[in-house]
Amino acid sequence: MFVLLLVVADQISKNAVTRELAYNDKKPIIDGFFSLHHVHNTGSAFSFLADKDWGIYVLSGISVIFGIALLGLMTFAILRDHSKIGVCFGMISAGAIGNLCDRFTLHYVIDFLRFDFGSYTFPIFNVADCYAVVGTILLILCILFDSKEFDAFWDDLFHKKAKDSK
Repeated sequence: MFVLLLVVADQISKNAVTRELAYNDKKPIIDGFFSLHHVHNTGSAFSFLADKDWGIYVLSGISVIFGIALLGLMTFAILRDHSKIGVCFGMISAGAIGNLCDRFTLHYVIDFLRFDFGSYTFPIFNVADCYAVVGTILLILCILFDSKEFDAFWDDLFHKKAKDSK
């Protein structure tokens, strides 16, 4: 339900942007820093493979495999009482699935969050990308600062006996 809620929120945000802004239109929110800018990305992060006709199919296949694997890891983590790790995997999965919905239906991903830092424009992204990045950062933080929890999850995943039971 958590992943579904995140994917729906991502799709609502993309629909709102396409309803309010024509393709390649820009609406300043914080002048000179943050704007909504409706663009289409046929690649992945930083438009990787965008110039290849077959890129969308490769990226869709990777997204399907990655999304299903992460849903499985999320479910396993939650069922084994590793809810923090489950939330991380759920967020990453929601990011992959949100962009996969676009790839399947539109053959490109709708991006619209634009940040400018002087003459530098950070690559434009969307809400699904935020989920993937935040979920990944949280997972890294869990690994670094709650290593016992992550080790317990890892041991459960690979059916290892806990180190404390020796």
